[in-house]
Amino acid sequence: MSKNPIPSPAIPPAPAPRPTDRTLWGETVTDQHPWLSNLDDPEVRAHFEAENTYAAAMLEPTAGLQSTLFDEIKSRIKETDLSVPVEKDGWSYYGRTVEGQSYGIHCRRPVDPVSGPGDEQVFFDENIEAGPTTDDDGEPNYFALGVFDVSPDHRLLAYGVDRSGHERFEIRFRDLETGTDFDDVIDNCSYGSAWSTDNQTLFYLKADDANRPYQLWRHQLGTSADDDVLVHTESDDRFFLGVGLERDEKFIHMSMSSAISDEVWLIPAAEPSADPVLVEPRRQFFEYGLAHRGDSFLVMTNHEAQNFRIMITPEATPSQEHWTELVPHRDDVMITGLDAFDSHLIVTERTGGITRLAIAPWLEDGSLGPFETLRQPEDVSTTWSGANPDPSSTVYRYGYGSMVSPASVMTVDLHTDERTLLKQQEVLGGYDPDVYETWREWATAPDGTQVPMSLVARRDRAEIVGDGPGPAVLYGYGSYEVTIDPSFSAARLSLLDRGFAFALAHPRGGGAMGRSWYENGKFEHKANTFIDMVACAERLISAGISEAGKIAVRGGSAGGLMVGAVLNRAPELFGAAVAEVPFVDAINTMLDPSLPLTVTEWEEWGNPAESEEIYRTMRGYTPIENVDARPYPPILATAGLSDPRVGAWEPAKWVLALREHSTSEHPVLLWTEMGAGHGGPSGRYAAWRDEARVLAFVITSLGVN
Repeated sequence: MSKNPIPSPAIPPAPAPRPTDRTLWGETVTDQHPWLSNLDDPEVRAHFEAENTYAAAMLEPTAGLQSTLFDEIKSRIKETDLSVPVEKDGWSYYGRTVEGQSYGIHCRRPVDPVSGPGDEQVFFDENIEAGPTTDDDGEPNYFALGVFDVSPDHRLLAYGVDRSGHERFEIRFRDLETGTDFDDVIDNCSYGSAWSTDNQTLFYLKADDANRPYQLWRHQLGTSADDDVLVHTESDDRFFLGVGLERDEKFIHMSMSSAISDEVWLIPAAEPSADPVLVEPRRQFFEYGLAHRGDSFLVMTNHEAQNFRIMITPEATPSQEHWTELVPHRDDVMITGLDAFDSHLIVTERTGGITRLAIAPWLEDGSLGPFETLRQPEDVSTTWSGANPDPSSTVYRYGYGSMVSPASVMTVDLHTDERTLLKQQEVLGGYDPDVYETWREWATAPDGTQVPMSLVARRDRAEIVGDGPGPAVLYGYGSYEVTIDPSFSAARLSLLDRGFAFALAHPRGGGAMGRSWYENGKFEHKANTFIDMVACAERLISAGISEAGKIAVRGGSAGGLMVGAVLNRAPELFGAAVAEVPFVDAINTMLDPSLPLTVTEWEEWGNPAESEEIYRTMRGYTPIENVDARPYPPILATAGLSDPRVGAWEPAKWVLALREHSTSEHPVLLWTEMGAGHGGPSGRYAAWRDEARVLAFVITSLGVN
């Protein structure tokens, strides 16, 4: 492998520093490029454009490979496809995609048990709504849906559109019988909505300047948005406001949630103007959520239960003093969700890092019968709840998949345990899952903690890579108690078929091994996330799966912070790194409460202005502030100029710091989507091209033919 597989025909942007000093807890740190945070400055935009020009020039030698990879990805995906219909109240809803079109098409049919399904009604075609894929200058246009909510009587659609990537949506209303839109328009909305069962009233959310959903509003169809009623304003900046309609459509939930506490209020769905009723007031470290069944609420809570337990309480008296235990806490099982039906209770669980579904019948006396776990054919796999809108149904829909088994939509008969496969993701080109294998590896952290990894590779990998270990990608996240579970990727096959192993790490800070796993990777313990990732890379080496310099580390957002922190700790282990919209300027962001999400994020990372311990911890891992004279590998960072979650200036500043200090000759690239946000470009073809660019960078950087 050459020292610099990607040639350097261009000169990277090198703007002069405009330093400012930050003094905190007796330490002064210099920020060399704070000016890049002014995204309205034409000079800043010009810098991002210059970075894109440089990155394009550097990646030009991979253009043929990018084209090949895009064609490979495209060739495996059934472009004209149909989702499994979901039936509710005599309607069958489903989605379609059409070859050559970037977005989905939303359809429905009336279901008549006598004459069979009726004619298809296309009630929302995203391709038409999105308009041209590029603007007059050839730049890609952005289109994303937020609110997408059919009224209980199935006559109306409320939908929200974002055309910038800022995650601010314009809500409109469509008559599904005529296909025409009403004059009602509501600007500057956030995610989340709930219809009243009067079918004329929509509850929706607005965000504050920090992009935090903080107000619940009530709109009466046919009236001006200026006349909408403000139901609630959440004044505590740590809390996000949410809204939703129960499965049985009896209650609307108004929920306030921070990272570590919850508060729920109830509104009768048939009485939208009624005053909300409090279930239980918020308090620190107290989490709960509700599901309605019959004349009771089921409550999932962490009260005196680190891994959560399930309580039951009368509908008329939902406060905690009336809660009684239904499903107890278990030290080795994390309860992550529940689905309440008339005949059964389904609980989503995680144990040993693997998801599963547990099912129990309701008995005549109102108690629960014994739970049975829904067994799956593969150990390293993922099971998740599906679309189940009917509370009286005795057939439960769920999803299943693994790193070798494409995602499947399944049903199980709750009385007989009979399983039915409704649809499995079709992989074109003769995909044979038996060619690949998936397994679990355990890395050992320096403190003895065993860290799980989910892996996939071809069974004949040794024949492809020849003698010795082969290339590998190590992917991780490790924050917010989020677990990236093993799943199938058609794009990943382009790596596996070139001899790569793909390792999905589950470090502390995520939720793979229960609540304690999360708590041991946040606040003053955050370094454990990065320690675990280094241990995972070392395990790939000691197990003979790969070797130093042949591993590419990849992660996005908080996972991008992980990439930056790991590179500062052990750059010699990696032959490439991809950090997508990376949160790499963590201290400066956590010191600015005017930025989106900062105040809420204090309950994830801590507040370095208030705690010297938190400051010292963050100072030890924040990627930008720990870049030093090290032999960094080839690095590709990405950004979205409209990103409301991670400012585009964070990766921009990080890239400049890396170029200044790296002792290697490897390129450090920044690719910015100039008209998109945190999730990258919109539309499936743009997303596939984006992935092809990343894969080409990884393959070339590791010197793989």
